[in-house]
Amino acid sequence: MQRKIIHIDMDAFYASIEQRDHPEYRGKPIVVGGSPEGRGGVVATASYEARKFGVRSAMTSKKALELCPQVIFIYPRFDVYKQVSGQIRAIFSRYTDLIEPLSLDEAFLDVSFDKLGIGSAIDIATAIRGRSARS
Repeated sequence: MQRKIIHIDMDAFYASIEQRDHPEYRGKPIVVGGSPEGRGGVVATASYEARKFGVRSAMTSKKALELCPQVIFIYPRFDVYKQVSGQIRAIFSRYTDLIEPLSLDEAFLDVSFDKLGIGSAIDIATAIRGRSARS
């Protein structure tokens, strides 16, 4: 039997949640984590708008501020990210019981025996992406 494993890595997860919950951040370069003064800390994640300036995860706040002076620093809300992660894992569990979480925004799914009988790992991944975008 051939194993079918899907790797899911939700890019800009924390920043996307902040933009979802705070309309004033939508379309703006934001980073979750770091320090607005550029005095310490690192970027946990950057929105796509900040990434256009070269801002990346694990970058120092100082460097992020140099690359994008208009960047908005947001204090992380891990309780909210954990809650959303749980909602997304509930979506995963509709397709398989074999879920190996790596972090709040990343997991491996063994869909060798998918619950819905879809069969194709690509089709399952596409279905999960569609459900996650709506949920």
